[in-house]
Amino acid sequence: MTTSQIGILISIIVYMGAMLVIGFYFSKKSNTTHDFYLGGRKLGPFVTAMSAEASDMSSYLLMGLPGLAYLTGVCDTFWTIAGLALGTYVNWLIVAKRLRKYTVICNNSITIPDFFANRYRDKKVLKCVSAMIIIIFFVPYTASGFAACGKLFNSLFGINYMTAMIISAIVIIAYTSLGGFLAASTTDFIQSIIMTVALAIVVFYGIDSVGGMDQVIANAKDLPGYFSFNSSYNAATNSANQYGIITIISTLAWGLGYFGMPHILLRFMAIDDPENVKLSRRIASTWVVISMAAAILIGIIGFSMSTEGILGAYGSFDSETIIVQISTVISKHGFIFAIVAGIILAGILASTMSTSDSQLLAASSSVTENMLDGVFGIKLSEKKKVVVARATVIVISIIAIFLASNPKSNVFQIVSFAWAGFGATFGPVMLFALFWKRSNKYGAIAGMLSGGIMIFLWKYVVRPLGGALDIYELLPAFIVACIFIVVVSLLTPAPEKEIVEEFESVKTAQV
Repeated sequence: MTTSQIGILISIIVYMGAMLVIGFYFSKKSNTTHDFYLGGRKLGPFVTAMSAEASDMSSYLLMGLPGLAYLTGVCDTFWTIAGLALGTYVNWLIVAKRLRKYTVICNNSITIPDFFANRYRDKKVLKCVSAMIIIIFFVPYTASGFAACGKLFNSLFGINYMTAMIISAIVIIAYTSLGGFLAASTTDFIQSIIMTVALAIVVFYGIDSVGGMDQVIANAKDLPGYFSFNSSYNAATNSANQYGIITIISTLAWGLGYFGMPHILLRFMAIDDPENVKLSRRIASTWVVISMAAAILIGIIGFSMSTEGILGAYGSFDSETIIVQISTVISKHGFIFAIVAGIILAGILASTMSTSDSQLLAASSSVTENMLDGVFGIKLSEKKKVVVARATVIVISIIAIFLASNPKSNVFQIVSFAWAGFGATFGPVMLFALFWKRSNKYGAIAGMLSGGIMIFLWKYVVRPLGGALDIYELLPAFIVACIFIVVVSLLTPAPEKEIVEEFESVKTAQV
């Protein structure tokens, strides 16, 4: 092992060790399922904001986005982050505070399926459908995170992909199953800081290495569509693929996904005081815009570094490892630089682990709280529930490891599909549950099922037809789910008086 690899390894080992220490520390504070899954609603505004966004910014922040920008230029990534930034802000603006208050009023709901079931007074069907959706989409989502870790260590040290992926998964499983929500949220907060540092170092080093920002632009300005906002670069044909208005709207639709992301919505539910949401919103929105813009810039800088011969030639390596390639170059300047490179690579781990831990908790809660207790009526003591919750984290992780066993899996594509799945199944139901008192359980069930079915139909049947139909599956599925919620709710009995009064009490509630 070279000196640079040793330096990198030291940084990564210190980072992963710190995550485990946090897990052990909070294991003593997670004695009930309320603590394990929601942290007792004790998160401060800074931890709430940064843990929400760190759990949101999975491996696509430091792998997917830079890789896509490196290959195709600005357009694809610009409209994606525009949708995500807008979705982040609107989600914090209209959903966060009301959801925090409503979940307390609704029998102190601690999971999203709990909230839907309590909101509509349907303990069986809604819980079952919601829990199954979480399991269906979160397991592959978690698998994409494990795959990203495997790619990282394989490209860095030549470690067998499966071995690297399993070791990374074990660390995530350990601190998540031990410390639960508080451990996940605290590590996510720390990981957001590491991710920020990693982005900053790579941006400044990359610009300096090619001779300044002017040179970064000069090296790519002649590529057709590379710096355009209505076309993207196609290396195979050395031409620009045009972006029509439908494609732009389709890409912006990424923002709709936020309304249905359980691991983000849980942060809203866990904040200590609803009045702190405003501060959290400002912190979260600012960080999201800056971090995603930096990720795109890194992809463009990486292309320039390839042109200058600092990195391998364009197309000679997996584009999703662009930050890994830059870190490897940094590490060759000496041992101290290798430590710095290790911090950058820890940032990639942070982006992956901060999402995977939250997803594992959400999937685990679906099995223990919603399926075993809510659907099958299996009653356990609080102590046994926590044991089962930790065991469920491990079982789900094993399934995710199996799904991530293919080293050729594309992180961005997996995340894209899972994001669409949650956005279309939970997003519309969440919005109508919070803001339309006439919605009922029949509409909610119809919305979830229609949104979920449309995701698969559009992706695998309709979208391959191409042309105007080649749009991101989240948009049509979200629209279909909204239509089903409205139509079915209006065609079935109105909610009981108790439900309506509870709905109306949320606005003035002090909880």
